[in-house]
Amino acid sequence: MLKPKYFIMLLFLLICVAFIFQYGVYGSKPSVVSGWALENSRKVVLPNHTWELEFSDKMDPSTLTAKNIYIEDAEGNRVDTKLTVRDDQMAVIITPPEDGYDIASPYFSLHVKSEIKSKVGDLLKVGEMISFSVSDGLPIVGNEQKLLGYFRSIMKKEESMRSNRFGMATEESTVADDSAAGSKSEAESSFSDTNVQVQGVDEADIVKTDGTYIYQAINRELIITKAVPSDKIKAVSTIKYPDFEPYQLYVDQNKLVVIGHSFQDYSIAESSSKRVAPLYQQTKAVVYDIADPSNPKELKTVGVEGNYITSRKVGSIVYLLNNHYPDYWALEKEDLDLRPRFFDTSSSEDMKHINYEDIRYFPESQNANYSIIAAFDIDQPEKEMQVSTYLGSGSDIYMSKENLYMAVSKYNEVIMNDRTIFDSIRPVSSAKTEIFKFEIDGLDVSFIGSGLVKGSLLNQFSMDEFDGHFRIATTEGDTWNENTPSSNHVFVLDENMNVVGSVEDLALGERIYSVRFMGQKAYVVTFKEVDPLFVLDMSDHRKPTVLGELKIPGFSNYLHPYDENHLIGFGQHTKLVKSEGDLSPRVLTDGVKISLFDVSNPTEPTEKFSEIIGGGGTYSPLNYDHKALLFNKNKNIFAFPITVYQDKVGSQYEQELVFQGALAYSIDLVKGFQLQKEITHEPEKNLYESWENQIMRVLYIDDHIYAVSPNKITAHKVTW
Repeated sequence: MLKPKYFIMLLFLLICVAFIFQYGVYGSKPSVVSGWALENSRKVVLPNHTWELEFSDKMDPSTLTAKNIYIEDAEGNRVDTKLTVRDDQMAVIITPPEDGYDIASPYFSLHVKSEIKSKVGDLLKVGEMISFSVSDGLPIVGNEQKLLGYFRSIMKKEESMRSNRFGMATEESTVADDSAAGSKSEAESSFSDTNVQVQGVDEADIVKTDGTYIYQAINRELIITKAVPSDKIKAVSTIKYPDFEPYQLYVDQNKLVVIGHSFQDYSIAESSSKRVAPLYQQTKAVVYDIADPSNPKELKTVGVEGNYITSRKVGSIVYLLNNHYPDYWALEKEDLDLRPRFFDTSSSEDMKHINYEDIRYFPESQNANYSIIAAFDIDQPEKEMQVSTYLGSGSDIYMSKENLYMAVSKYNEVIMNDRTIFDSIRPVSSAKTEIFKFEIDGLDVSFIGSGLVKGSLLNQFSMDEFDGHFRIATTEGDTWNENTPSSNHVFVLDENMNVVGSVEDLALGERIYSVRFMGQKAYVVTFKEVDPLFVLDMSDHRKPTVLGELKIPGFSNYLHPYDENHLIGFGQHTKLVKSEGDLSPRVLTDGVKISLFDVSNPTEPTEKFSEIIGGGGTYSPLNYDHKALLFNKNKNIFAFPITVYQDKVGSQYEQELVFQGALAYSIDLVKGFQLQKEITHEPEKNLYESWENQIMRVLYIDDHIYAVSPNKITAHKVTW
């Protein structure tokens, strides 16, 4: 009989042999790590779908050929696709036929042969084959069984992620220039509009004006204030909401739209066999007739289950965009109706479910939430709201007068046998963005197509539509990770959402901080330690090029056109601080910075003027919300709310509050930025910020600037 110590030694030896066999003999062979369906199910893709197959090792490009990687239709005929090896030699990209996959074929097969070799000569572990079908539009859920199956598969995946977080990965799967500062031209307007991205596409805001009245949503109240004449400002109407939190407004002639959220509990039985998932939150919009602003009359109220993302208004049509996360984990105990709900008082005040036939899903985007687009006409309140519902996540929105684009982030996942986890090694570099295009025609929202690009976008200004093409700027990788260093790209997609041009690998090691597309030019700001401003020529959709670059301290969070030769930058000044023991200097913000860039010579852009406001800790809502800007070139007004701190004498890290309010500048191409007015609602100097006296927006009516805070509205004469 073996002694215990010899038994333990023998057991350890057997484990070592097994480990060497698994990872030295078999595990070292390259494997496909992306692009495959879960549970051998047939994937559904769109006609212009691009496959990107990633491998676990660098591959021998000479083996990544159409002989070893190809697609066949249902009859076994080869499909005319294009293979491209990625620069890192760890992936191959399969581009669809020029006219897309033929939807008449019942299915297709993607083949990867085991003859493929790695750079060191190892053969692929095993060959792979995936069967997929092609849908002309977004597939329909159609019935309860399919919907519940969708969420149960997500539950199964999440259970695997929790129980196998650190297991051994074997495979991986992915499931005319409209830029403007308002909707009206400056010459014809006697009052300011919200600063929007696209001319003719209004965006909701916390404060609006119609040139006589100022409308404000704050602290569960709608406040309507008569602002003209400026010396007799008076609130004429206040509506209090006990169970509704308003925070966004639209004003259009004699119509007012108030958008907000409310919480309710609908966890009641609809039938003896099935319960309804609790309704935690809904987005609600109330439409008022304000022909008499002192006595607003409610015309209709609509509500959509979920969280408000954003909204837009084109003409008299308001488009609400929501995300809804159903309580699908309750399926462990019982079947629930997980469809989103909505109501429209023009037909009924009761909540009702979206029909199964009206729920579509984004292929490959197996996310546990709904994206909902609701459209209603404020000029025809008797018309019922139209609701378009999609399974899948989308939070970044760009909208022109004709089209809406929804960007959905996609991250690679790793399958461990038939269990899935997120890739803990390269999660950021694997990020991609899929853009879904919808045509807007009144209340009708119709899916057109989708496109896929590398990287993740920053915000809505990273997207643009021009001359029938869609442009998008993204960051790929991790700014502070040397293993996956960041790079930045600009892509151009055609009307069918196929990538036709790109500029890639801008500012390696940095990330995008702001973007502005202006017709045939694009301006991109990246940052890590300094602020490069890139000027791009976008006149040739297939060959966008970098024309020039400017490096300066700090960065711009927001770019705004001044004229065709000048650009305003709004952001932060920075300084590099290196303390004893630091391997590299740290970047600290050191005041708000405004810049005027001269781009008349795009090959040599210059910072013509700049102004630094305050020290560390200084900030403005304009750093993250473009609607906080008031700009009118004809009136020479550049104004914004701001909270100013100065560095405390004798301390490197402490600051003290010196100003809370708004600043109004004029801009002169010879003299630069000229401070014209400081506006504050603070009765005296305070040591701390006060919410009730914080100026949230500045706007103009005729020859006065109006400052709006929760406590008051004040008017200030424009004398320059």
